[in-house]
Amino acid sequence: MADLLIVDDDRDAADALADLMRVEGYQVRIGHNGQEGLRLASDPLPDVALIDVQMPVLGGPGMVHGMMLHDMGLETVPVIFMSGLPNVEEIAAEVGTPYFLRKPFGADQAATIVKRALTERRVPQPR
Repeated sequence: MADLLIVDDDRDAADALADLMRVEGYQVRIGHNGQEGLRLASDPLPDVALIDVQMPVLGGPGMVHGMMLHDMGLETVPVIFMSGLPNVEEIAAEVGTPYFLRKPFGADQAATIVKRALTERRVPQPR
């Protein structure tokens, strides 16, 4: 069973996504900002991290940067960015992840991108 880390400051959105992923058969942990996400990601490593772009304390790009710097295996975790920003695809490209979800997204979209990330296992490669 794959372990997912969801990091989103919108608690309702994080809980709804977590419920959906549990129905899909995944184990799920939830953080509400990038700093908390880094702490939760370090033990055990998640199989995939779904990270909101804009959050207080530490946003998604900052969290991914921290994952690269900590060099504790976190650089091996595929990242899916989530955002309602119109340029989420460009933000994802900046941190080097091919995976993103434009909010609002549907259950099928979320399930598909998680399965894709688990299959391909492409990790962020910042420009």
